[in-house]
Amino acid sequence: MSQSRTILLPIDLSDEGSWRKPLHEALALLGEGGVLHVACVLPDFGMSQVSNFFGRDYEKKALHALGGALTEWVNANVPEGVEVHPHVLHGSIYDEILRAAAKLGVDAIIMGSHRPELKDYLLGPNAARVVRHARCSVYVVRD
Repeated sequence: MSQSRTILLPIDLSDEGSWRKPLHEALALLGEGGVLHVACVLPDFGMSQVSNFFGRDYEKKALHALGGALTEWVNANVPEGVEVHPHVLHGSIYDEILRAAAKLGVDAIIMGSHRPELKDYLLGPNAARVVRHARCSVYVVRD
């Protein structure tokens, strides 16, 4: 893969394996003057019956908390001098990653994938869907 100028790095803040190696690879491929977009996705409830168990402003508070945590992560893990933009997304993980990649016009998506279980075949389910449907290059980094 040649030097990418704009990279999307989707991460799960609760899973260091989703970001430690992928961040290293993204920074190596970014090149001088590149832009790194780091995204976290807050999954939606999926079914309206589930949302009834949470307070009315639960999602708003969760999105705000995730935004703060992502900003802290960026400050702690992305070297100074790298142009980085954090994004908090909300919805289906793979759909939101694909939507962000298209909207931001990234050159590549670099994401982690856990070691596969039999049910996953080669990639985790979100990584596999991103690979299948992305309009840009996707670099999957194993933990």
